[in-house]
Amino acid sequence: MATIFLAKPRGFCAGVERAVDIVEIALKKLGKPIYVRHEIVHNRHVVNSLKEKGAIFIDEMNNIPEDSTVVFSAHGVSPHVKQQAANLGLNVIDATCPLVTKVHIEAKLYHDRGYSIILIGHKNHQEVIGTMGYSPMMLVENIEDVKNLDIKNDRIMCLTQTTLSIDDTKDIIKALKEKYSNVKFPPKEDICYATQNRQNAVKELAKKCGLILVVGAKNSSNSNRLVDTAEHMNVESHLIQGYKDIKDVSKYDNIGVISGASTPEILVKEVIDYLKTVKDFKVENLDVIEENVKFRFPRA
Repeated sequence: MATIFLAKPRGFCAGVERAVDIVEIALKKLGKPIYVRHEIVHNRHVVNSLKEKGAIFIDEMNNIPEDSTVVFSAHGVSPHVKQQAANLGLNVIDATCPLVTKVHIEAKLYHDRGYSIILIGHKNHQEVIGTMGYSPMMLVENIEDVKNLDIKNDRIMCLTQTTLSIDDTKDIIKALKEKYSNVKFPPKEDICYATQNRQNAVKELAKKCGLILVVGAKNSSNSNRLVDTAEHMNVESHLIQGYKDIKDVSKYDNIGVISGASTPEILVKEVIDYLKTVKDFKVENLDVIEENVKFRFPRA
C-alpha cells in the first residue's frame, strides 16, 4: 500500500513558538495595533494570521508612531535598531530567539577580547544582518569566501548563523581549520537544535521515500536546507508553501512529509488531506527524536 511517512520532529521550534506567542499575548494584553519589525518568523500563513488579529509588520522603525509597542522578530536585530526604538520612545518587546541572542553576546565578548570574528551565514538573511551589528566581522558563505580571507590576527573566533546545521557548516569549518590552525569555534549548542533535528529526520525519510515534500516558506532558510539535505541523499524533494503547490505525485508509492521550523501544523494537515485525495495513501509516523525544548518569555 502507498504510504505517506510523516516525520517528527517537524514544524514550530521553541524559538518560533515563543515569538508567535509573544505577539498574540501582546495583542490580548495591550490591544491593537502591535507593530512587528519584519516578519516575526518566515512564514506567510503565520504573518497573515497575526495581521488579522491586529499586528502591523514594518521594515523601518521610523514608520512606527511614538509611544507604540514594537516586537522584534525571532531573527534578532542590531544594536542600531534597538537605539532607534529607544530614540522613538517605543515600548519594546524582544522576541529574539535565545539561541540568536547567545551568538550576539559571543560576538561582543570575543571582539572585546581582541579576536577577529568570522561569521558563517547567508548574506542578507535577517539574523545575519542583526548579528553583524554587534561587532566587526567577516561573513563567509562558502569555501571560496574562506580562500579570500586575509586575517593577520593570531586570535580568531568563528560564529555561525543559528539556522545552519552541523552538516551545513562542516566543509567551511574544515577549510577554516586548514587555513587558520588557531581558529576557535563556539560550542555546538549555538547551532539550532531544531535545524539539525529536522535535517536528521529528512535523512531517515530518504531511506524510505522516493519523494520528500518540505512544507515551508520560500524565504525560510531552514526549510530550504531540508530540501538540500534530501537532494544530497539523492532523493527528489520539493519545497511547497501549501497543498496547492503539489504537482502530480501519483507515481510515487512512498512520500515523505516534513515541515520547516516556522511552519504551522495546519499547513501539514492540509497537505496530508490533499495527498489522500490523489491516491489511497496510509499515513505512518516516522519519529526520529522527541523535542522538549521551551524558552521563557522576555520580562516585558
